[in-house]
Amino acid sequence: MKNKILLFLLAVVSLAFTQKQILPNGFVYVKTVAPNIDVELRYYSTHNFVGDTIIGYKANTLIVTKPTAEALKKVQDELADQNLCLRVYDAYRPQRAVNHFITWAKDLDDKRMKDEFYPEVEKRHLFRDGYIASRSGHSRGSTVDLTIIDANTMEPLDMGSPFDFFGEASWIAHQDLTELQKKNRQLLQSIMQKHGFRNYPKEWWHFTLRGEPFPNTFFDFVVQ
Repeated sequence: MKNKILLFLLAVVSLAFTQKQILPNGFVYVKTVAPNIDVELRYYSTHNFVGDTIIGYKANTLIVTKPTAEALKKVQDELADQNLCLRVYDAYRPQRAVNHFITWAKDLDDKRMKDEFYPEVEKRHLFRDGYIASRSGHSRGSTVDLTIIDANTMEPLDMGSPFDFFGEASWIAHQDLTELQKKNRQLLQSIMQKHGFRNYPKEWWHFTLRGEPFPNTFFDFVVQ
């Protein structure tokens, strides 16, 4: 009887492990390609504009399309020569997570995180102003939100606004920055563009791989 129970438990563990390893064709776990990239998925935590763990995020696990992972590795390798490192806040995002954002945005009474993430923007205008949409490029698997950190201290470089800050301070064209903040943003922009990414003008952290493999497909498998 004990042997049967043990075999059953081993089968369950094996199945869970196997399921975690199965991704849609064309997707990879970034750590298998670029193990030194730092991962801090904000939507797997409560430190985000919603203030709660987002539906579809079950692990602090970075998933993207294979060409995106390969391009990120090139960025990471070049930064490592400067004693710097990438920190990724979000990458592949299931559609169910986007739906969670939509539901949250419609609840105008929930303003728990307003002071930190959107102090100057009315919540009812988040759709109109392009901060939240019913579809996200992240769900196509080739879009990433990231910054640069010091490889020794693991502290992020000063970019002039926090990640996911909804406001003009996050816009690429924003000029009310210190010289150091401008330099740091320029470093991030230039190295990402060099390795095949294009930026979203209202978010200094947001990049999409040029020639992404699934430009019209929005996936919904969980992050685990």
